[in-house]
Amino acid sequence: MAGQDVCDGALPRGLGAAIRESAGEIAALLRQGANMELRVPGAQWSAGQAAAHLALANELMADLAAGRARPYGDGTPQSLAAANEQALAAFGERRPEPLAAMIVAQADACLKALEEGGAEATVVSPLGVMGPHVLGSYLLTHMLGHGYDLARTLGRPHMITRARVELTLPFLVTVMPRVADTARTARLSASYAIRLWGGGGFGVRVAGTTVSVSPQPPARPDCTILIEPVTFLLMALGRRGQASALARGRILVRGRKPWLAPRFPGLFTAP
Repeated sequence: MAGQDVCDGALPRGLGAAIRESAGEIAALLRQGANMELRVPGAQWSAGQAAAHLALANELMADLAAGRARPYGDGTPQSLAAANEQALAAFGERRPEPLAAMIVAQADACLKALEEGGAEATVVSPLGVMGPHVLGSYLLTHMLGHGYDLARTLGRPHMITRARVELTLPFLVTVMPRVADTARTARLSASYAIRLWGGGGFGVRVAGTTVSVSPQPPARPDCTILIEPVTFLLMALGRRGQASALARGRILVRGRKPWLAPRFPGLFTAP
């Protein structure tokens, strides 16, 4: 299944705890004498800017969960990047303690609103209309991605675990068709089964410019990709390349058309 299907109220079981714990662990990173001037590896932002973005994004999610409209780009990578830069320019806080407190407080506020809103509620997010379980999964995914960046920058252990990766799947499955690169899918017809080591997975069908994702892997896919969960999330978020994952034995491939596997990551733009 794509994510955990046993629910506590509006959210999958374990999602609320994963969000609170991840926010707390990110805050702890910042509170351990973080040098906020350090540059995030492979990025334009400093640690202070990355933490400020995370605090602002958690606030955005909390507002959306509470039913407050917050226009934020049009869902394209370019518009989201522009919205991020505009928000950072208007928000001057870069000190670790205030940002740590804001990350935790806004994650809690988002969870409270999601839990009170009920399972049938929907919100309009920067990446489309979502139910509460998907928005909660979005919040967790976003925190894990930028939490990983901060951990690398500050030389600390990251907070991504197999259980948390599985809780990101509802968001990733929902958003993948939206972030498909139709220039790369246009001439492709293929079915994929993506299976995480230890459980979890989904199916992807590519038929030209139409990309559909199902919570269950297909019974007879053209290509099955078995991938270590942390590696999967880091690749999905553009934090790790395919070559290094293959070299470390974190990806295994089988099926009738295994040569389709190397094409798969390039079919999507990291959300």
